[in-house]
Amino acid sequence: MRLVLLGAPGAGKGTQAEMLTKLYNIPCISTGNIFREHISKNTDLGKQAKAFMDEGKLVPDSLVIELVKSRITQEDCKNGMIFDGFPRTIPQAEALDAMLKELSIPIDYVINVDVPDEMIIDRMAGRTVCPSCGASYHKTNKIEKVAGKCDLCGKDLIQREDDKAETVKKRLDVYHAQTEPLIAYYKGQDKVLDIDGVGSVDQVRARVMKALGVN
Repeated sequence: MRLVLLGAPGAGKGTQAEMLTKLYNIPCISTGNIFREHISKNTDLGKQAKAFMDEGKLVPDSLVIELVKSRITQEDCKNGMIFDGFPRTIPQAEALDAMLKELSIPIDYVINVDVPDEMIIDRMAGRTVCPSCGASYHKTNKIEKVAGKCDLCGKDLIQREDDKAETVKKRLDVYHAQTEPLIAYYKGQDKVLDIDGVGSVDQVRARVMKALGVN
């Protein structure tokens, strides 16, 4: 099974990706993780990517595709993979399609998790994290036992810059301008499964499973 997960930041793609990786026993492909792996191993591709990142520039699509190709040809991807956070633009999707065609492994489905902007802002603006152990909390969905303190290590919780309401609005603007057009792109290939992302994790999971025809 080869899947692409689409949806705005905070729509819950990562949670569903975690479920799907276990269901199909396939890896989740994240370009961020790929970058970090190549940079840590000091590969030629990693050096090229790091040079752009160190200058604060976006890694070019051609290099991103090469990095993705090196990842999906590894042994653990032989039964499929899930793309989460990639592709982000039409040119990336076109390049990915060309690469997968070359490898004779087309995308099976594109899961589009749809959540209204106002709900995403509320979700993300309500999140806090522990800077020490990484545990995350939410003002309504996962409240810490002692206000402002991590349940696991007792450290003070913080709100990440990425989760502040104004930052979330800007991220949503970028998503609507650059990534949302991918829904129409993949609908033209008749591969999109639209999923209502409003509700509990279990409710959304059940909708994803039903759309994939899994009992």
